[in-house]
Amino acid sequence: MTKKKTNFKYIFQCLSDTLEGVQDGLSHFSGPSRACAIFIIDPNCPVYIFDPQNLLRGHEPILEDLYLEQNKWLYDFQFPNYKSPFGHLSSESNLKLAGLISMGGRSRPVFYQMWFTEHHPDMCSIGPTERWLEHAAWRFSHDVANESVLYTGISGSFLREYAAHAVRDHIVDYMNVALGWDTQLRIYPILDTILEISRTQEEGSWPRGKLIFVENRDLDVPSYVARFPEKETPLIQNAKHVCKLLTTVEKSHRALISDGKRVVGIADGNLPDFSIVADYRGQYGFLGMNTELVCSFADGNFRSTTHRAKLVQVEETLLESDIDPETCNLLFQTISSLVHYAEENKFGCTLVVDLNWTPVSISGQKLDKPLDLRQRRFFQLAYSLLKVDGAIHISRDLNIVGFACLLDGLAIEGEDMSRGARFNSALRFSASHKNVFIIVVSSDKPASIIQEGVEISSHCQYQPVAGFQSVPEKLTDWIENANSAHS
Repeated sequence: MTKKKTNFKYIFQCLSDTLEGVQDGLSHFSGPSRACAIFIIDPNCPVYIFDPQNLLRGHEPILEDLYLEQNKWLYDFQFPNYKSPFGHLSSESNLKLAGLISMGGRSRPVFYQMWFTEHHPDMCSIGPTERWLEHAAWRFSHDVANESVLYTGISGSFLREYAAHAVRDHIVDYMNVALGWDTQLRIYPILDTILEISRTQEEGSWPRGKLIFVENRDLDVPSYVARFPEKETPLIQNAKHVCKLLTTVEKSHRALISDGKRVVGIADGNLPDFSIVADYRGQYGFLGMNTELVCSFADGNFRSTTHRAKLVQVEETLLESDIDPETCNLLFQTISSLVHYAEENKFGCTLVVDLNWTPVSISGQKLDKPLDLRQRRFFQLAYSLLKVDGAIHISRDLNIVGFACLLDGLAIEGEDMSRGARFNSALRFSASHKNVFIIVVSSDKPASIIQEGVEISSHCQYQPVAGFQSVPEKLTDWIENANSAHS
């Protein structure tokens, strides 16, 4: 029997369409995201890489060691006996490379594949993204198994809209371990309900409070404050009614309890071993399992974001300073807490973090003695000082040396009049003062980190592109090109 010739042109088309769908979908779920894949069609083929936006650049040494040198594990694999030409996908776990999320699998059509994307610093959980990449591997294998004349390109379109499915798959995997396969909780209807409630206002206010879903056999476990008669339990699909009931639990330790079909009562503790928690916080909210966050939701969509400022550059700046590690960590935790408090309470503020041994002089409200933020009473006071017009001035030794500070300076290039006085004043002041960085928190925009007249906030410096122009290349060539560029 003649061995079928590998149609690489068709395979590369499948890969390109799938990758474009994955990247576009993840960019909506987590913010601008790159994606790439490493794959082997069969054991006699070389290792290929498709990385059109250089996501894996910088990881060449570990990839070379993993796939080209210490690669006995890669080929020491036997597929289970099954008759189907496609069969099933044997999952390959996350490689846990720095700054990356990866998942893949093996199947008869594609001997090995591993998909990669960014690990954004503000993700609630990497679980849904792992399921996303895992499904991309399944789709790619399925398309390769088909004939090219049957190819529709639907995989890319489906993966572009995969957010709710990824969240559902992650929850189901966790739930099956916790409860077993015999459960009456139906995740898709629950997710639809959570989003519908999030879009519903009650007397002009967005919902706040917790709605907890538990398995029917565990309904007697919660400690109920009030329970509704069985024949008069509100239906969970009535979003308006549920929003009214949420007003009874907002700003409290209480929560509404549901079996996925109806609201059975109000509880204030003692939950079962597994529960799905929808925590509504106004215009956005969080979805979790027990105490583990899964994702957030807003505007009728699921997102991976924690809705908190990305303070990566703050941490890096502090680590690069001459502050001792213990103080550095305390300073970062203090700054993070103050910024997140302002974000959660929806007000703007400015923090001047002064790394000079002698703090710079800033006009504003001076203090007879600095306030030591290591002391709880002063730390609590700092939350209130943030609300006063002007900036709060924090020294390298965790002291507040002033508040209501006015940041002045000469006009500089790069100012953005659309960002307002707080942002541009920070640009001007930081441009004329060394060893100072400024965090500007807006009530309706992400926090900005400014140093030496430039915003250094963590954000992607690239934009994902549609319609990839490059084609996969052999991993050996890709690494050789990288080495040549560095030499």
